Amino acid sequence: MKRFVLAATAALISASLAQAEVTEEMLLNDTASTGDVLTNGMGRHLQRHSPLDILNRDNVENLVPAWAFSLGGEKQRGQETQPIVHDGVMYITGSYSRLYAIDVKTGREIWQYDARLPEGILPCCDVVNRGAAIYGDNIYFGTLDARIVALNKDTGDVVWNKKIADYKAGYSYTAAPLIVNGLIITGNSGGEFGIVGAVEARDAETGDLVWRRPVIEGHMGELNGEESTMTGELNATWPGDMWKTGGGATWLGGSYDADTDTLVFGTGNPAPWNSWLRNAGTPTDGNAGDNLYAASRLGIDPSNGEIKWHFQTTPREGWDYDGVNEVVAYTDRDGNDRFATADRNGFFYVLNREDGAFVSAVPFVKDISWAEGIDETGRPIFVEDNRPGDPSESTDGNKGEVVFASPSFLGGKNWMPMAHSPVTGLFYVPSNEWGMDIWNEPITYKQGAAYLGSGFTIKPNYEDHIGSLKAIDPDTGDIVWEYQNPAPLWGGVMTTAGGLVFTGTPEGEFMAFDDQTGEVLWSFQTGSGIVGQPITWEQDGEQYVTVISGWGGAVPLWGGEVAQKVNYLNQGGLLWTFRLPQQLAAN
Repeated sequence: MKRFVLAATAALISASLAQAEVTEEMLLNDTASTGDVLTNGMGRHLQRHSPLDILNRDNVENLVPAWAFSLGGEKQRGQETQPIVHDGVMYITGSYSRLYAIDVKTGREIWQYDARLPEGILPCCDVVNRGAAIYGDNIYFGTLDARIVALNKDTGDVVWNKKIADYKAGYSYTAAPLIVNGLIITGNSGGEFGIVGAVEARDAETGDLVWRRPVIEGHMGELNGEESTMTGELNATWPGDMWKTGGGATWLGGSYDADTDTLVFGTGNPAPWNSWLRNAGTPTDGNAGDNLYAASRLGIDPSNGEIKWHFQTTPREGWDYDGVNEVVAYTDRDGNDRFATADRNGFFYVLNREDGAFVSAVPFVKDISWAEGIDETGRPIFVEDNRPGDPSESTDGNKGEVVFASPSFLGGKNWMPMAHSPVTGLFYVPSNEWGMDIWNEPITYKQGAAYLGSGFTIKPNYEDHIGSLKAIDPDTGDIVWEYQNPAPLWGGVMTTAGGLVFTGTPEGEFMAFDDQTGEVLWSFQTGSGIVGQPITWEQDGEQYVTVISGWGGAVPLWGGEVAQKVNYLNQGGLLWTFRLPQQLAAN
C-alpha cells in the first residue's frame, strides 16, 4: 500500500492538531453536534439534515468559495464520497480506493493513502467510493478488491487490513462503513456476478470478525467463529441450488436506529436478472418465487447478526430493481416513528420503525409500467405482460420477448441519497424519469463472470428532462414541488434548518433551493458533474458547506441512449468548500 504524508503538515498534526478519540456517544449525537460531521448521512438515521441556520434563505446568495482541493493524478473517475469532519480535519475517499486527510482551514493535504489494487478487479458500476467512517483513533474505508482498512486518523498509518470477500469471484466494496457500539459493519458489492450478499460486523480495534449474516435464504450465519443460524428456510422461495449464487448484494451499506437498536440494510437484485430461471412458483403460489431476501430491507440485531424483520419491495424481481436504497428513520407529524425509503422500482415506502411493517407506498416517478400499484400488504400488483419474456419459449431459445419497462434498471432513484427535513416534514428525493427496452437470455453461472441473463437499452421518457428533484410529503404521498434537470441526477441531497436544500447536477451546478417552494436561491459551477454528497458544519462562528465534483458512476457506463446524451460531460476530481463570511451573514 502507498501512503503519502506532507512533512510540514504531518509535524503540525503531531505537535498541535492531534485529535480527540471519537466515541459512541459522539456518533450517536452527530446531528446535534454542528462543529463536525462524524457519520455517513450526517447522523446514523441518514436524514442528512443540519440544525444550522446561520446560512439561510435570506443570505445564501452570499455563500462564497473558501478553498478547493484536487484529488490529483489521472484517476479522474466518478467521485461519490461524503466527507467526514473532526477536530479541524476533513477525510474524503476518492475513486480507485484512495483516502485523504485535509486541513479544513486551509484545504491543504495532511496525508494520503492509496490502496494498491490488484489486476482483475471487477467493479460493476465505476471505481467509486462513497466515504469513510471514524471511531476511536482510526478512520476506516473499503476498497474495490473487497477489503476493509483501518488507518490511524492522525498519521494515515495502517492499523489493520482485512479481507471481506474474494474479488476474483466478483466481490467488491464501495460503501461507507457503519460503526455501532465498537463494531464496524459492512456489506458487499458484486450482485451482477452471482455473489451472495452479506452483512458483517468486526471489532473496530482489531478487525476480527464478530458475526456474519448472509442475506439469501439457505446460507448459514456466523457468530464468534462458529455457525449460528440459517438465513430463512432452505428452498422456501428459491428453486434447486440457485440460492447458492443468489445475489442480493448489500452494496450501499446501512443505517442504525438507536431507538429500536436495529441495523437496517437493503439488499440488491437476485441473480441472475432472468427471473424465469429462479421462479420457484407462479404469482398465485404465495411467496414461492419471491427469492428472499433479495430486493428487500432487513432489520438486523447489531449484537449477533440475527434478522429481526424483513420487507421485500420487489418480490419475483426481474428488472434489476435493487432494494438497497437508504432507509431513513424519522417521526411523522402525528408522532409515529417511521422509516422511509424511495425504491429503484419507483415507489416511495413508509414502514413502521418498530418491526418494518408496511404502512404506505406511493409512486414518486411517472410512467411506472411493471406494476399497477402496491396492495394493502405492501406487495406490488404486477403487470405480467411487462415482465421480460421467457427465452425458453422463444422460437430460437436465445432471446425472450422484449418489453419496455419504466423505470429503467438504474431506477426511479438509485444510490444517491435523499434528505429529510424535520422542519418541513418533507423528503427531498433525487429521481430520474427513464425507461428501458429489456429482454431475457439464457445464462449459466461461471465464477467471476457477469451473471445477468438479460439485455437492455435505457431511454429517456421525456425530451426536456431526465433528472427530477422532488419534495415529497410522506404523510400524504403528495409531491409538493419538483425541479427538473436535463441530465440524470446522481448526487446526494442535504437539508438545513435555514430552509435550504442542497444538491448538484451532472452539468456541474451546485445548487441551493428553498425547501418550501423549490425556488433556486444560489448556484455555483464546479467544473465537473456532481455525483457526491454535500455536508455542512460550523467553524469559528461561520457556516461551511462542502461537496465533491467529479462526473462518473453508473450512468456513463450503463446508460444506453442516456449515456450518449450526456457524453459531453467532463470528468474531474475537485473538492469544493464554501463559507458564509460573518459580515455577510446578516445580509
